[in-house]
Amino acid sequence: MGTPALQADGDGRAVLRISAIPDQNPEKLNRLYGLLVAELEERLGVPVQYVPVVDYTAAVTAFRNGDLDLVWFGGLTGVQARLQSPGAQVVAQRDIDARFTSVFIAHRDSGLLPITDIRELVALRGKRFSFGSESSTSGRLMPQHFLARAGVTPDQFAGGHAGFSGSHDSTLRLVESGSYEAGALNSQVWESRVREGSVDTDAVRLIWVTPGYPNYHWVAQGDLVRRFGTDIHSELRHALTGLSLDDPRGATILGLFGATAFTPATAAAYAPIEAIGREIGKIR
Repeated sequence: MGTPALQADGDGRAVLRISAIPDQNPEKLNRLYGLLVAELEERLGVPVQYVPVVDYTAAVTAFRNGDLDLVWFGGLTGVQARLQSPGAQVVAQRDIDARFTSVFIAHRDSGLLPITDIRELVALRGKRFSFGSESSTSGRLMPQHFLARAGVTPDQFAGGHAGFSGSHDSTLRLVESGSYEAGALNSQVWESRVREGSVDTDAVRLIWVTPGYPNYHWVAQGDLVRRFGTDIHSELRHALTGLSLDDPRGATILGLFGATAFTPATAAAYAPIEAIGREIGKIR
């Protein structure tokens, strides 16, 4: 899973173990969660440890096994984790997560044109197409859902299946290089890489933006009160929603999350994700 998770520090104090699905490059994640650890330690008054995981499945498994206390999940992995961990609570989401979107991108030599109607996704039949992680909400679940609404199934791609790159950045690079003719990824990652100038927009272009759907959110174990002896869920919610653009460290953290604020969230908001997850067999 990466760095061993500690339940207690050298003074015997309970350690809050946090993690996140590895949806972007490790350098960015390590910087982000290093800052967040410092912020949470200051706000909560407890030791906090960031525990990296190797993939989306590992994040869900570690949460189910009780090895992680608070995890930044995508919509699908958050639902999976809660269903496998009785009592787990949704703590917060970003301001952009109530109506998140995915993008479909295409290589310049694919012959694919911008799409204005979901029915035009049929043009992807016979193309080399890649999703991100198999458990990604924005890189697989919702793109596959919208493809199905257009009558396109993965067995209709070139080779009779879609590829799975493992992350949004990997999908972008594979399409940019021409290894795949098209792919789907998190719209936030696409927009960020374009702003950074790290995308060859002569080689790859945006062809469609999906309708909005609920996505990323923080999920906490249900037994944290027993370990920390306080109303830790409320304190976590207050700490996260208290991050402000007016504070230098808070502004940096929010910027790395691509948000202007965290807001309270409830499990009910993710019912549509659970339903779609069951439709495609990612939740049973």
